[in-house]
Amino acid sequence: MLRSGNPDDLLLSKAVSKDREISNEAVWSISSCKPGYGVYQLLDNSYETFWQSDGSQPHLINVQFFKKTFISCIKIYTDFKLDESYTPKEISVRVGLHDHDLREIHKMELNEPVGWITIPLNTRAFLLQLAILSNHQNGRNTHLRQIKVCVPADNDYKFNPRYSNNEMRSYAMDR
Repeated sequence: MLRSGNPDDLLLSKAVSKDREISNEAVWSISSCKPGYGVYQLLDNSYETFWQSDGSQPHLINVQFFKKTFISCIKIYTDFKLDESYTPKEISVRVGLHDHDLREIHKMELNEPVGWITIPLNTRAFLLQLAILSNHQNGRNTHLRQIKVCVPADNDYKFNPRYSNNEMRSYAMDR
């Protein structure tokens, strides 16, 4: 659970009950960061810390899994009231097998967001990339306070309905 007195924690805990976070099952990398404001701060479960990019846009967060993984959603926490021009305005989500075959599957524009934003994906990928394309007030660098990558809590992805029981579903994932 996130450490704060924020009422959004209750909303997130209800939302996460449908999903299971898998952020710790991946290798994370970022395009840039200010010293002391890196990947650790994105994943430390605190609203007080944040990742701060350092450089030109787009700012990238790469999440690479060891096997092709079903991803139900990404949840990001932003706070326009605290971060102002550092707050993302336009976000793109890309997926693929590696850096060179990424395809955009979701693009959204945010309007002064405060709190958790859920981006539904329902896709399978080895590599997930979140690109911050622009910030509010034409800001250059970005602040993201938290990020969560989730899969369905029941782990029953139902890729192929002909596999009617759990034993058969386990074979459906093998290559």
